[in-house]
Amino acid sequence: MTPPLPTDRAGVLAHRTHHLADGREAVFFGDRGRPPVEHVVDRRPLDARSGGGELRFDRLTGEWVAVAAHRQARTHLPPADRCPLCPSVGGRESEIPAEDFDVVVLENRFPSLGPELAELPDPDRVGERSLWGVPFPAAGRCEVVVFTPEHQGSFASLPPGRARTVVEAWAQRTAALSALQGIRHVFPFENRGEQIGVTLHHPHGQIYAYPYPAPHAARLAARSRAHLERTGRDLMGEVLADETAAGERMVLQGEHFSAFVPYAARWPLEVHLVPHRQVPDLAALTGTERDELAVVHQDLLRRVDRLYSTPTPYIAAWHQTPVTAADREAGRLHLQLTSPRRAEDKLKFLAGSEAAMGAFINDVTAEQTAARLREAAR
Repeated sequence: MTPPLPTDRAGVLAHRTHHLADGREAVFFGDRGRPPVEHVVDRRPLDARSGGGELRFDRLTGEWVAVAAHRQARTHLPPADRCPLCPSVGGRESEIPAEDFDVVVLENRFPSLGPELAELPDPDRVGERSLWGVPFPAAGRCEVVVFTPEHQGSFASLPPGRARTVVEAWAQRTAALSALQGIRHVFPFENRGEQIGVTLHHPHGQIYAYPYPAPHAARLAARSRAHLERTGRDLMGEVLADETAAGERMVLQGEHFSAFVPYAARWPLEVHLVPHRQVPDLAALTGTERDELAVVHQDLLRRVDRLYSTPTPYIAAWHQTPVTAADREAGRLHLQLTSPRRAEDKLKFLAGSEAAMGAFINDVTAEQTAARLREAAR
């Protein structure tokens, strides 16, 4: 019988928060039956925390834009013996001051947002024109989720128990970040592959906690609220039911989650992984749902990697609702997995129509992609 997850008094997965030499938090999680790292000491002579970015309001679109010039100096594709996400062993000190660990979530050393926390002004209340020419501190939080101490591999290659720990870390950090001052939207994601723009090879993901709903999340939330008010049903739940009934774009179906290629897919490879129950974010999933999520997420990524002879670059984006009560009631958590790879040796680039107008043109039908992913099951 599998032993229960170690938990704290609140029933949350056991984790321990330590601090790095410059004051950043590092939260250590243990695999099932294993306590997280208990003691760490970061002896590096680090400079003061970087940050100091700014937010500028775009009056034409009504969107906030982050400017993070300090990130130009961030680490870029270092060799394995200088990887900042590997354990600190053999006298080499990394971002993780421990010789071994399971999963670690640490504040980004080169954050796009934060480390300050603050409430942004509401453009509708103060007037959009008053925000022009007045930059605001880039409040928020950026974290790095380190999946494993191993330098090689990917989320798909993690042992099943480790993948489950990562899911638990996403859920715990979603709850913790959502409770911080001024945070309006929490976005966990993973970039894989140099073609996507990764700057570290070590298997990892990130979490952005925005002081505003990100533009795509805001648009989806508005449509979801309107749909719920008009029909009494959540929009993503209705889409899932329709795709399940149609069948031709379904990729996999579990007890708690199903995956399908969306009817109007924008990318040559795009899949949505959706819970059968209406939940606003990862933190709202039950333990049983998290168990299955770890399995089906790995299954989906392995199918993607079987499509070609070399690993496929992708973005695994967790769409969680903004933290407001109305959005949490109307929206539904889902994963959007996308890749620009349209053939073995071809990538789709965002050219004029997509980059300038946001009008996507796909080279592959959703039905073709779904059929290939079904065939890639083993």
